[in-house]
Amino acid sequence: MSEHAYQQIKELILTLFFLPGQYLNEAAICDLLKLGRTPVHQALQLLQVEGLVEVVPRKGVIVRPDSIGEVVEILDARILVEVELVRRAVINGTREDLRELAAILDKTNRRHGGGSMDAFVEADRAFHVKLADMSRNAILADFVRLMHERSTRFWYLHLWQTIDLYAAARQHRTILEAVEARDPERAARAMRKHIDSLRERLQHLVGTAPGRGGRALAAPAVARGRRTDA
Repeated sequence: MSEHAYQQIKELILTLFFLPGQYLNEAAICDLLKLGRTPVHQALQLLQVEGLVEVVPRKGVIVRPDSIGEVVEILDARILVEVELVRRAVINGTREDLRELAAILDKTNRRHGGGSMDAFVEADRAFHVKLADMSRNAILADFVRLMHERSTRFWYLHLWQTIDLYAAARQHRTILEAVEARDPERAARAMRKHIDSLRERLQHLVGTAPGRGGRALAAPAVARGRRTDA
């Protein structure tokens, strides 16, 4: 039950049902998820370890906002790790892995037409996690999964303003083609270009936003049409 609560609350945070800076009430979350107090409390403790929430003494639990500097550090870490992991994925991936990787992109395009933010985020997370698993390094794969989840909120908060979903989908396809060709260096270059493009959009947002610096990433007034008083 704790794992179930953890996964559900995390998804609500990543997709901005719970907004950065919002205080969470354990009792309200229990009612929302139809779960007991103990699994919800344990789930929030795990999310604190991952840096998604913070326990504020005498105030409660708050959804932790990421600063621009933290997001840059996440992308820097992803470049260092994922470029190497995709090389290993080329070497260690099986034919079945390649079919599953291609199916992730094809399935999303069929279901959503490749043009919605939700479709892109779904494909992006699944695609990168599958590549990390193909590396056959469980420690690094877990690290990538955590960093990628932390990046997801940034898509919904800010990058939707500038992202070209079709260009990003083409970048995924380029990575896939390099992996299918069993060319580790070509795959590494494609991965670096893909993550670098996120960094460029981030720099564009920082450059055009008032009050530059390590500011926190505040949520828009309405996040994806959903609000909660939890």
